[in-house]
Amino acid sequence: MAAPRIQVLPDAVIDRIAAGEVVERPASVVKELVENALDAGARRIDVHLEGGGVRRIRVVDDGCGIPREELPLAFARHATSKLSRFEELEGIATLGFRGEALASIAAVARVRLASQPEAGEGGIAEVGPGEPLTVRPHGRPRGTEVEVADLFARVPARRKFLKSERTELHHAVELLTRLALARPELRLTLTHGRRRLLDLPPHATPAERLRAVKGERLGPLLEFREGVDGLVVSGALALPGTDLPRSARSLLYVNGRAVRDRLLSHAIAQAHETLVMRHREPFCLLFLELPPGEVDVNVHPAKAEVRFRRPGWVHSAVAAVLRTCLAEWGREAEGEAVRPAAPGPAGRREALPRAARSYRPALEAWRAAAAAEPAAAAPPAAAEAPPPGPRP
Repeated sequence: MAAPRIQVLPDAVIDRIAAGEVVERPASVVKELVENALDAGARRIDVHLEGGGVRRIRVVDDGCGIPREELPLAFARHATSKLSRFEELEGIATLGFRGEALASIAAVARVRLASQPEAGEGGIAEVGPGEPLTVRPHGRPRGTEVEVADLFARVPARRKFLKSERTELHHAVELLTRLALARPELRLTLTHGRRRLLDLPPHATPAERLRAVKGERLGPLLEFREGVDGLVVSGALALPGTDLPRSARSLLYVNGRAVRDRLLSHAIAQAHETLVMRHREPFCLLFLELPPGEVDVNVHPAKAEVRFRRPGWVHSAVAAVLRTCLAEWGREAEGEAVRPAAPGPAGRREALPRAARSYRPALEAWRAAAAAEPAAAAPPAAAEAPPPGPRP
């Protein structure tokens, strides 16, 4: 038997393989399109889904728009307005930067993109799997509208792995909720068929938006914000002892990007170690802001994980801030007539353990240690996000 010959894969095959890293399900498409809109400076985003997003996804924004002459580049792989040199990756401040989203989506679905910049001519581009791109003049209000239809229709092997319409819709709702929490100033709506599932007006703070999304299920919230040397830890905690719903999970953000991170989750658990019953997970809405050079966001295909340059520094900071917040709440609660209690194993109410000591010294010690580091070890100055530019 002759050995198989090495050959160069056709572009269509390469595109479909690469699309698998970016487009896993309808929620993946929604994520890429909404993040593009946010990077374009959108203040309002409307998302419309049909069939859980498998049949149709439409995302409309009021961002800066794309000039008609740049529309072909928007669908070219590795074409982006957010990055021009590898060295810029260390200071990237946008949600997207690889220039893969639209090309990957167009490899597995039909895409129609209409856009209008503030100045210049707008246009509309249409493309599908294995089809040539067409561009023609088109006028609309400033912003961009992207419609994605028949996801995986020509890739049946991928489509059969999708879940039910209800499950795919749930993933999209969860994804949009997480994105909305990081942008409380954003006006966001989600419609499925004729049902309005999300209608979020702008909110003043992430905690206000959290209450709007989760209602009263999380109970009272402890808000916090502390920072030093370019690192800021902020967010909100559910009170220890609150009877949280099983679906309540901590929500973690690094420089505005929703992430999964064991180090941050461990810091949250460590701060609660004497205040939350075993096998009960605390709830924390955590925002970590630090210089882009202190974190690598290019370690996961979906950018859902990050790697910190100084993980011990980050862990100590988060744990110290949360301990301080909880200790101060404990002292305040002891001076009140009624204090929340933790449920016992048989439904009894047990008094919460007292905060044995103030954790403010731990926070001050962390600040002092950070300030005492040699200048060479200090994090680089935070890079400002570039002004919204043509996408993606």
